[in-house]
Amino acid sequence: MLIDSLKAQYVPDGRVAIFKVEAAFDNGRLVLKGETDQPEALEILVDQLSEHELESQINLLPDESTYAYKHAIVNNSVANLRSNPKHSAELATQAILGTVMKVLKITGEWYLVQTPDDYIAWVDHGGVSLKSEEDFAVWENVEKVIITSNHAIVADDQENIVSDVILGNILEKISETKEAWLVRFPDGRTGKVSKDSALDYQVWLTALEPTGDLIESYARSLMGTPYLWGGTSSKGMDCSGFTKTVYWMNGLIIPRDASQQVNAGVVVDADLKFENLEKGDLLFFGKPATDSTKQRTTHVGIWLDNSEFIHASKQVRISSIDENSPNYDEFNKNRYLGSRRYLKNGEGNIVDLKTELTFQK
Repeated sequence: MLIDSLKAQYVPDGRVAIFKVEAAFDNGRLVLKGETDQPEALEILVDQLSEHELESQINLLPDESTYAYKHAIVNNSVANLRSNPKHSAELATQAILGTVMKVLKITGEWYLVQTPDDYIAWVDHGGVSLKSEEDFAVWENVEKVIITSNHAIVADDQENIVSDVILGNILEKISETKEAWLVRFPDGRTGKVSKDSALDYQVWLTALEPTGDLIESYARSLMGTPYLWGGTSSKGMDCSGFTKTVYWMNGLIIPRDASQQVNAGVVVDADLKFENLEKGDLLFFGKPATDSTKQRTTHVGIWLDNSEFIHASKQVRISSIDENSPNYDEFNKNRYLGSRRYLKNGEGNIVDLKTELTFQK
């Protein structure tokens, strides 16, 4: 079927693109219904069906509801993004304070958004601040700070708590004292955060040199963080949310899920012998391909050296492939699928923050 063919071509991964289209005849007229964010696919579909009397009721995203607000900036230390526009829906992913997202659709108090790693999900109005093009341009050009500790507090002049903040959060920098940054949230709230917990963003970025040692340092700093399905923050994280957070603090935006991360970077250890791995490489686990099924990647961790890797499983912890080690992980060793190297190998959907203009100030 034409619709299925176009969907397979333009939306092979429904987490990062939309092509939900149906066709049916109504009194001899072919009616198209649904929505998509793929204008080229829609154009081809309409063209291929032009021999019919055609009525298109397809909502092209971003749609008219976003006319005034093209962008949303995460307004809380972490925002929950859900699979459907209701609080009871599955937690699809999270986005942390300062993250800029594309708004695809506004439905009441829920917004369909797309994150910098292309993930599409719903966020409620309390989690983000909508921005017009003018307001967004202001955000792009203000100086910023980045939170470098796992948890901290922003307080007002009377020491009342304005908000918590967490590792990787980005706020507008207003001014500074000897001990603190005066910062502004996307919704206009202001407060101060200790310089022990944050750095000037541009200073941090300029000095940043992603290395295996720096990856290990941030990974170890998250030891004991509880596992949370869909989590991507130091409050709770799943396996790929953990690797995503660690690489974010190394200046890289990487794909969201393990099954997406396995397609980025370059292959190492193709023979599955845990050889020639370097600190910071991503190890992938799951079910290998068979004659009738595709490979299924369900878990990811970070190689540390000395036969050990760190991953989010129950909580962030270190496991070993050495059967004589007290933290030997037989289960994951037996489902090892291979490794990928991201450092200095940015193939695939990997964004270097040093070239990402949204955070350059």
